[in-house]
Amino acid sequence: MNPYYYVLSVNGILLVFSILFYMFPPKKINAIYGYRTNRAMKNEVVWQFANSYFNKQFLIYSALSLIASLILAYIAKELTWQPMAIMLLSLAVSVIKTEQEVNKNFDEEGEKIK
Repeated sequence: MNPYYYVLSVNGILLVFSILFYMFPPKKINAIYGYRTNRAMKNEVVWQFANSYFNKQFLIYSALSLIASLILAYIAKELTWQPMAIMLLSLAVSVIKTEQEVNKNFDEEGEKIK
């Protein structure tokens, strides 16, 4: 398989999803669409904050993931697991950064920390 097709099919699709999440964030707490952790679903305020923050982080890191994978495809002769690892790393960083921000701004009950 052409390495550029592989990168576009893995990291490119991730970027497309991040753009969709950014442009069309979930309006209400639901179990289908959006950034859904127990903490993020405590109440509407936490939900909106977590989804807004995650969507920004997801957009940034998925774009970086695509760029890094395209550079890797240009440099490397053969790609196997590398674009997938970069994609998973970008998702993990987005989730971890979002959880850190939620923990900084809200307590366990979902109340805003002053």
